[in-house]
Amino acid sequence: MIDDDRFMGCVLAGAVGDALGAPVEFLTIETIRHRFGPDGTTGYEEEYGGRGTITDDTQMTLFTLEGLIRGHRGEHEDPFAPMQHAYQRWLHTQGIEVDWARNGGVFATKPEPDGWLITNRGLFAMRAPGNTVTRALRAFADGGRRGSFDNRLNDSKGCGAVMRAAPYALLGEDAFAFAVGNGLLTHSHPSGYLSAGALAHLVHLLLADVPLPDAVAGTRAKLLTWDGHEEQVAALDAAVAHGRPTPESIADRLGGGWTGEEALAIAVAAALAAEDLRDGLLLAVNHSGDSDSTGAICGNLLGAVQGTKAIPPEWLAELELRDVIEQVTRDALAEFGAAPPAWGDRYPAT
Repeated sequence: MIDDDRFMGCVLAGAVGDALGAPVEFLTIETIRHRFGPDGTTGYEEEYGGRGTITDDTQMTLFTLEGLIRGHRGEHEDPFAPMQHAYQRWLHTQGIEVDWARNGGVFATKPEPDGWLITNRGLFAMRAPGNTVTRALRAFADGGRRGSFDNRLNDSKGCGAVMRAAPYALLGEDAFAFAVGNGLLTHSHPSGYLSAGALAHLVHLLLADVPLPDAVAGTRAKLLTWDGHEEQVAALDAAVAHGRPTPESIADRLGGGWTGEEALAIAVAAALAAEDLRDGLLLAVNHSGDSDSTGAICGNLLGAVQGTKAIPPEWLAELELRDVIEQVTRDALAEFGAAPPAWGDRYPAT
């Protein structure tokens, strides 16, 4: 049985970490310190016209939750079809093509995309979406096959698969494999999709009350059973051996977080060293790299351990789309609970 508050904490703290990292993504630590002081960023800063604004990381996490709900409702010959459909709906929010028929591909059987989530207009905003993800979804919309082991789309190991993977923990022991298959929808390099599987399994173990160091060890053991694990395992080992990170040590020993294995390693190192959730998130975002993704993943981990009460109230108060994030998370918990609701048009079983 999943602890509802800790799963909510996983998703909310992930969004908070995303929002903390968004203003400093793409900045060097020298620039971050120059702008915000010697400790770097210590809270929300202005970005995308406001404070506490989320990026594509949280947007895609929300559509992952929606896809899991809708996929769980029906029986599908292809278990990844509901997730592909969900990400085509996310693509529609990005305004690259305004016509649903051009974004939905084979799923565009109606004039507009359906379901409740996409009615929230605050999601219709481009927040630095990853090129690998948008290219893969655009190609599918244009008639391509979905990405899989049998249909490699690219050689990308970017972090666009791992940053959306935490919700797969709802699937329990199946979380790793399902997150891998889902990562393959957009990323074909092992470090792209295995990092997604690793995060999903980590969160699954944390929600099952496995202490974080033991959950990391258990995830390492799981990775060893998959082909192509060497790079991800090495990065995870480096995170465990790292100790308390500094921006300089992250750059020297863990990388920038732009790839899946690096993003997960930075988040794990920060989470292992964290004195509390606030401390961990600030460790995870203050470096010269992909700060929103590393902050989001660290938030997923620490939120799964500590729950919602560990999130600083002032960060929750300003978090963009907090009500939407909480609602879709509650709905996912209800769908995977003992008595799933009859959702009707809110979450069509398609």
